[in-house]
Amino acid sequence: MPAWAADALHAFVRHLALERGRSAHTVRAYRADLAALFAHADRAGADGLDVIDLGLLRSWLGAQTGTGAARSSLARRAAAVRTFCRWAVRDGLITTDPSVRLRAPRRGRTLPVVLREPQINAALTRAVEAATVDDPTTARDAAILELLYATGVRVGELTALDVDDVDRERRTVRVLGKGNKERTVPYGLPAARALDAWLTTGRPALAGERSGAALFLGVRGGRLDQRRVRDVVHRATTAPDGRGPSAGPHALRHTAATHLLDGGADLRAVQELLGHSSLATTQVYTHVSVERLRSSYRQAHPRA
Repeated sequence: MPAWAADALHAFVRHLALERGRSAHTVRAYRADLAALFAHADRAGADGLDVIDLGLLRSWLGAQTGTGAARSSLARRAAAVRTFCRWAVRDGLITTDPSVRLRAPRRGRTLPVVLREPQINAALTRAVEAATVDDPTTARDAAILELLYATGVRVGELTALDVDDVDRERRTVRVLGKGNKERTVPYGLPAARALDAWLTTGRPALAGERSGAALFLGVRGGRLDQRRVRDVVHRATTAPDGRGPSAGPHALRHTAATHLLDGGADLRAVQELLGHSSLATTQVYTHVSVERLRSSYRQAHPRA
């Protein structure tokens, strides 16, 4: 990255994390996007932020289009640039915003991966039956899977949970979501049983000096990281014969939301449970439910 951009990028990253409350994932993505932009500008002969114009921004996005970047990636990179430019104008680093007329391809609408009820039930049953007192990680994995499906929380929200965030009497969990917004999410009896087993037998076996208040722990006693949770979910959702695709933690979030709507839950209630700031984000799950209805209709109706 050129020296003329380093200080600005560092200050912008702090702004995203501390003032805007953006997630660590978003901060990392925006930082990488802008570092790539500044490197492109440096190669084009730019020697400061004030010489970056609309033409250079367009050439940067165009170069990535030529390398086969997905429309969703291009849309995110354009959003990163617009956010940076607005901040830079506000802080007096540049006088005009060159990104005002910047356009990127719209994100393609893709329906989320959703497991059918027999699939998720089989995965959860296998995990619960595999839990033994001899291996505390098996109780942990069962509790992770049950809680992800019961609450629809994001993987980052799950790993950030502390023991005190769980109200075992009321069967609710306190979640800190995007933008540091807190919400309370209920969970059902199967998740309660799995959590009780983890907290009474599994967690004490792994807990140590590094554990602190973390709800879920790794084998060395520290707070469990997101990568390990992804491994747990992938293994659990892979069919016993190894055939078919496995799912990740976000698929369990999609699955929970879709099954709630299929069961008659109110869309705004699902929005609140998931921590979506916009109802439009939640509405994608209504499309999933309609697609399922169409599929069932085509299979069952004689004149479909």
